[in-house]
Amino acid sequence: MTQGEIVMMDGGKCILQLRKARPFFSDKFDITKHPRYKYLADADKKNTFDIERYMKRRPVIVKPDEPFDLYELKATDLESDNSTERKEL
Repeated sequence: MTQGEIVMMDGGKCILQLRKARPFFSDKFDITKHPRYKYLADADKKNTFDIERYMKRRPVIVKPDEPFDLYELKATDLESDNSTERKEL
């Protein structure tokens, strides 16, 4: 299809492209008819994911005064080799 044909395509249709298959036309699915539509933010704004609220509730992984080890790796360090020795940085 040309760009012009795609632009003028029926609004109720879409082009699906799946792995190992040629692109094909399909009717668009009306998500409001799905049984779990009520859980989407489109149906109810309280279902919107609030990242700031999530970040406040999740536990701290490393506390500010807790000591930890930091390892810096390069891509060459991640290449597989037959050696089981630990590489010192």
